[in-house]
Amino acid sequence: MSSVKKPEAPKTAWHIVEPFVIGGASGMFATCCIQPMDMVKVRIQLQGEGGSKVQVNPVAIARQIIAQEGVKGLYTGLSAGLLRQATYTTSRMGIFKSMTSYLDRHNMNGFKEKAIAGLLAGGLGSIIGTPADLALIRMQADGTLPPEQRRNYTGVVNALVRIIREEGFFGMFKGCMPVVTRAMALNVGMLAFHDQALETLKHYSKNEMLNSLGAKAVAGFCGSAFSLPFDFVKTRIQKQKPLPDGTLPYKSSLHCASKVFAQEGPMAFYRGFWTYYFRIAPHIMITLFAVDALTAVSKKLTR
Repeated sequence: MSSVKKPEAPKTAWHIVEPFVIGGASGMFATCCIQPMDMVKVRIQLQGEGGSKVQVNPVAIARQIIAQEGVKGLYTGLSAGLLRQATYTTSRMGIFKSMTSYLDRHNMNGFKEKAIAGLLAGGLGSIIGTPADLALIRMQADGTLPPEQRRNYTGVVNALVRIIREEGFFGMFKGCMPVVTRAMALNVGMLAFHDQALETLKHYSKNEMLNSLGAKAVAGFCGSAFSLPFDFVKTRIQKQKPLPDGTLPYKSSLHCASKVFAQEGPMAFYRGFWTYYFRIAPHIMITLFAVDALTAVSKKLTR
């Protein structure tokens, strides 16, 4: 039995680019709000290598950063974070919304289809955003290195130019595989579960605001829980520097995961979960609320 297609309205150029522009703008706004928490999250994940002492108290970590680098230290890498959202979130949100709109018009809007759309959108978007993500991690990690080993990037452009000059063009895509797997896991948890939760909650309540808040809370938790182990591995790989003999501590994502598992235990992958949660969940929720608000404004302006 063939599916009944919903009638398609003619699309303008704005309607085509709208999900990309709104997605990217929403992600950049959310990043400005949660950058200090992201900085603390990265510093927690970089502890414990080689059996070193671990401090997972986010307040203590934040105080340490402020004491050593000033308040502005909490915003280290913001330029790279914004560029990452302008590339990664613009792509993944736009691709996901475009795919789910197409699936909806063809009555293929089950959770399985949403999950596949989330996986594809996250994977493709993360490849585009990997260079900015690499620059962000390195800038945030610089303060953990001895002064003579610091890269001292002055901004995201300086970071990318130096990476290309010192490591070649493909050096910008170092850690691409864990970036992709992390993004795919995050996108399924964030976007697929958000849309599914919103549909489910509508059967129990007619309060649109509560339904929206509940769906975004579900998206925040699922996105955090699914993606943290991959984010942990990604951070370790992107931060690493060659050892004195020229070799790298981690040869691949799998080697990094197995080494961490053996030396630090399985729970190391969820180290700082609540810090990660309070960094990821608000970012997800702010992004999704911003998408809703900007979409509403767009509809009013384009009537």
